[in-house]
Amino acid sequence: MPSERAARPATGVPNGKQLLDEVNVRLLTELQADPRQSMSELARRVGMSAPAVTERVGRLEAAGVIRGYRVDIDPAAIGLPVSAWVRVRPGPGPGQLGRIADMAARTPQITECYRITGEDCFLLRVYVPAVEDLENVLDRILPYGTTTSAVLVSTPVPVRPLPLPDVRNL
Repeated sequence: MPSERAARPATGVPNGKQLLDEVNVRLLTELQADPRQSMSELARRVGMSAPAVTERVGRLEAAGVIRGYRVDIDPAAIGLPVSAWVRVRPGPGPGQLGRIADMAARTPQITECYRITGEDCFLLRVYVPAVEDLENVLDRILPYGTTTSAVLVSTPVPVRPLPLPDVRNL
């Protein structure tokens, strides 16, 4: 199953201008720290005018460097305290990969689905209210292949921003 995400140059845009320059790395650093800040506040933090910052952020969005702005919801606070990673090894027969991806897209408890290398072909992130509910999700996957699951018990390193290029090396 081919990826829908096209490869993009890491440091440039089609017209050849440098995309990840020192200013844009500073903008990305500030946005990772606080994506809700206004363009005026962002401009103040990087020492530029708001229109210039708005234009640069727009270019980063158009180039796909900034893919979106998201809310981080605590799953336990909304009744989904059990989280698991589920590896899926497809069963025999043609077309299983597409079927697994389609099933994952139709299953609301599966919030992430990755195609991976190795003996297993998919890695799924599942959120459910209780372990018994995890069993129901696993039962939906079984017609497509075998599963191996790992229930998360803690998060010693929470999700953090991506490491950005060192501006001294740009």
